[in-house]
Amino acid sequence: MVKNVSQVEMQDVVVKFVGDSGDGMQLIGTLFSNSSALAGQDLSTFPDYPAEIRAPHNTIAGVSGFQVHVGSTDINTFGDQCDVLVAMNPASLKANLKWAKTGATVIVDADTFTDEALTKADYKTNPLTDGTLSSFNVVPAPITTLSKKALEDDGLDMKTIEKTRNMFALGMIYYIFDRDMTSTIHLFEAKFAKKPQMVTINKKVMEAGYNYADAAEIVESRIHIGTAKMEKGRYRNITGNVATAWGLLAASERSGRPLFLGSYPITPATDILVEIMKRRDLGAKAFQAEDEIAGICSAIGASFAGNMAVTTTSGPGLSLKSEALGLAVMAELPLVVIDVQRGGPSTGLPTKSEQSDLMQALYGRNGEAPLIIIASSTPANCFYYAYEAARLAMENMTPCILLSDGSLGNGSQLFRIPKVADLPAINPPIVAANDPDYKPYRRNEKTLVRGWALPGTEGLRHRIGGLEKENISGNVSTDPENHALMTHLRREKVERIAERIPEQTVDGDPKADVLVVSWGGTLGAVNSAVKILQNQGKSIAHAHFNYISPLPRNTHDVLSGHKKVVVCELNEGQFVNYLRGKFDDLSFKQYNKMQGLPFTVGELVDAFKGLL
Repeated sequence: MVKNVSQVEMQDVVVKFVGDSGDGMQLIGTLFSNSSALAGQDLSTFPDYPAEIRAPHNTIAGVSGFQVHVGSTDINTFGDQCDVLVAMNPASLKANLKWAKTGATVIVDADTFTDEALTKADYKTNPLTDGTLSSFNVVPAPITTLSKKALEDDGLDMKTIEKTRNMFALGMIYYIFDRDMTSTIHLFEAKFAKKPQMVTINKKVMEAGYNYADAAEIVESRIHIGTAKMEKGRYRNITGNVATAWGLLAASERSGRPLFLGSYPITPATDILVEIMKRRDLGAKAFQAEDEIAGICSAIGASFAGNMAVTTTSGPGLSLKSEALGLAVMAELPLVVIDVQRGGPSTGLPTKSEQSDLMQALYGRNGEAPLIIIASSTPANCFYYAYEAARLAMENMTPCILLSDGSLGNGSQLFRIPKVADLPAINPPIVAANDPDYKPYRRNEKTLVRGWALPGTEGLRHRIGGLEKENISGNVSTDPENHALMTHLRREKVERIAERIPEQTVDGDPKADVLVVSWGGTLGAVNSAVKILQNQGKSIAHAHFNYISPLPRNTHDVLSGHKKVVVCELNEGQFVNYLRGKFDDLSFKQYNKMQGLPFTVGELVDAFKGLL
């Protein structure tokens, strides 16, 4: 037992909570994140949970985890390895010890290291006694026993008591980080306002964990993290899926078009639907359809009726929506399709993140069916890219696919809440009543965008559908030359958007020897790796793409002039092959990962060093 506990100042720390499904790791990870946000620290989180609803107890397949990176500096990744690991059973320790730094504090519930649990986790001997953990500061706390003792006079059944173990572990973490528990207790009081006993038992066990850590002096030095320097404003910890929902709500308000969401629940996109359903007070309408096809078709109907129409999904659902997406392209109706990507194909890895759907988004429709594709890159900027997807779809009268992914949708970050009035204006091309020049496919000469005639508007009766349209009149046409013309106009309309989106930027020397290219949710890890090498004086720069189709107008200039261009993505090379098709005069290298896990900064640094 260590005596004379001191305090050490650290700029950033990574904490990982792991345990069996049902042990409440996602909950205490979120509570610790929220307390860090209230303490003024920057943060990034990574929830990691199994696909099985209830995997076998005490098995590696059933391990659930939540990683939090907090600091007084800018935090752009959830961290490669953790400084503190909380493992609630042998299986979670087995699965996650490789992610702990040498010398890390490892807290385990010693009560769970039974012979049966060790065997299920494929341990031949007990790691608490066989020297496996000799390079770590191990805290084998009797968490289950002490949780029961804390509640022995409350008349609770054993199952309820065992569910509080996570709060004991959280109390220990609050002690290590010298963290005030008041904000978490207030959260209990708000959440369980009608169940005061739940407030009492959670508070009791959390305080018991804190007091145990204090009495046992489980670390040599308690950790203090200062306040991060941030732009003045109102902040909250937000997941990417909630930020996406808020971005859609803001776009609805700014455009004056009521929000309609037609969706079918699917991991990891469901929380967008859940969040929108809460906001009837803002005029949002959410329809949980019977399947993916009904979801998108209801949204297309809502778009025809003048709504800001959205449908949300993941890779398998995007496959099912492809025919209806072609209808929206042909009818030239605004539609936002949000694809929170996961590992595939088929059911694949439902709870794991991957950049698996780019080719499907680009080409996964019959015929020539171009549309807009953009990608968010952090949990917080999911708000802004959801807003941008809605703006681009409505102002250009065409579908826009927003690519997010599981790590963004479920991960969280500090978000500075903007004023809706400060966001860019959204101006849908709504046709005025009794416009004498109105024709369904008469276009703006500069943008090639057709007008949006809302049904019921006087003098604007019209017909649209899935059959090819005659130019301007919108009548059904099978004329070969007209089909070629309309195909060209639909493609050219999307390509001209490149003149009205931001130019591509480069972080670093625009003529560096090595240019690293990334897109979507890999921003944090890739940029962090590049900055490490830039600080070492290496000739390396970074271009991260959020606009995919069309690409920014200066893309060729950005990509040319480097000795090597390497494209990093969490697939086998979808974006790099897209770039090869666009720019056959350029040469690209690639770095890919297909493990259902995000990039780590360390692996990228090693890969880039090889190129340099």
